[in-house]
Amino acid sequence: MARQSQKEPNVVVVFTDQQRWDTTGVHGNPMGLTPTFDRVAKQGTHLFNSFTAQPVCGPARSCLQTGLYATQTGVFRNGLALDPELHTLAHYFGEAGYHTGYIGKWHLADEEPVPAHQQGGYDFWLGANCLEHTSTPYDTVVYDEEGTPVKLPGYRVDALTHAAIDYINDHQDEPFYLFLSFLEPHHQNTVDAYLPPDGYRERYRGGWLPPDLASLEGSAHQQIAGYYGLVKCIDEAFRRLLDTLKSLRLAEDTIVLFTSDHGCHFKTRNQEYKRSCHESSIRVPTVLRGPEFDGGGQVGELVSIVDLPPTLLDAAGLNVPDEMEGHSILPLLRGEDADWPEEVFIQISESQVGRSVRTKRWKYSVVAPGKDAVEEKDADTYIEECLYDLKVDPYELTNLIGYESHQQVASVMRERLIRRMEEVGERVPTIEVAPTRPGGQRKVADSEVYE
Repeated sequence: MARQSQKEPNVVVVFTDQQRWDTTGVHGNPMGLTPTFDRVAKQGTHLFNSFTAQPVCGPARSCLQTGLYATQTGVFRNGLALDPELHTLAHYFGEAGYHTGYIGKWHLADEEPVPAHQQGGYDFWLGANCLEHTSTPYDTVVYDEEGTPVKLPGYRVDALTHAAIDYINDHQDEPFYLFLSFLEPHHQNTVDAYLPPDGYRERYRGGWLPPDLASLEGSAHQQIAGYYGLVKCIDEAFRRLLDTLKSLRLAEDTIVLFTSDHGCHFKTRNQEYKRSCHESSIRVPTVLRGPEFDGGGQVGELVSIVDLPPTLLDAAGLNVPDEMEGHSILPLLRGEDADWPEEVFIQISESQVGRSVRTKRWKYSVVAPGKDAVEEKDADTYIEECLYDLKVDPYELTNLIGYESHQQVASVMRERLIRRMEEVGERVPTIEVAPTRPGGQRKVADSEVYE
């Protein structure tokens, strides 16, 4: 029989790819896609305002593995390998006596199969660097630690889930840290389509669309049914993982984090699915359960993906390295006087060399004109691109940049952005102010500027 209590909590990270925050019921989606996520959000800790620090696969993953920003990890765009000298969560947990395992998509190497020195320090490895290219939904091919191909039976989400269940079962008598990384609900690149299990797309044809997708030109009307089917499949897999922990009497001893690398805007903001400052790109669903998190309720503060590594280490009773940029959320849950940041900072690459800050009310972004967004990670000069009032325009349909009525807001947000860029080691930039235009009836009270 598995042990019923232990000193060190196990840790399981469930990581999805390209999942919008508003696919979940607790964020208002009426389609019934995420009953498991919603239940965990109500019984555990729900990070209501959770954001990526870089809305593209590899960079976001480097942030979650290290607690650093993408320009600091060196993985500021896809196709770059994470420096083997950088400490990852696997290193921190491994040094504390945990067995560490990785299953699924990695996207932090420059070779396939991923060589041992690029596997992030994980003991057990069953993954692929670009799972979207090594597999299709019913042909899941990953590689073991030695680079030997392993074909897993079943639909891809289910195949990886079964492998994770086997890992948990095999390591139930020792503290373990497992990272399960799905490709879904990311599109299948070879056909530019969202391919759920057979029969799942049909359930959601003609379903509800978020206001931005309903209002803006893009591919959502064509693709949302398949996307919703993928979200539903993932939620069912999440339930099976939780059921596994419960059946092995590990549920009370295991911290579980569910989050995503970035969102999906369905070609409404640029020519693909992410790589923009908008909520549809940067806001993600995030819940935690287990020791320290059960009964935590809804957290309203703005939380970045760089805050999740220190949170996991802190909850496991391990020291949080000073070099990590993020902060543990545990002081927030304990009601302690945490000096929590008032904004989240986002770096954008590949589509543009861009930067953004978001407060609870305002979103401000800049772009570096004429820069190669694949080759250059930052710039000396930016121009103002966007300003959104998220209180009255949560789906960002009206860009307020340059409005006379919002000059003070833009000035404050500009100062916030420059400060955050400097804090993470970027060059202190010049930001060119957008041309002014009449604000009409719009007015902003002095008390609203800093919200």
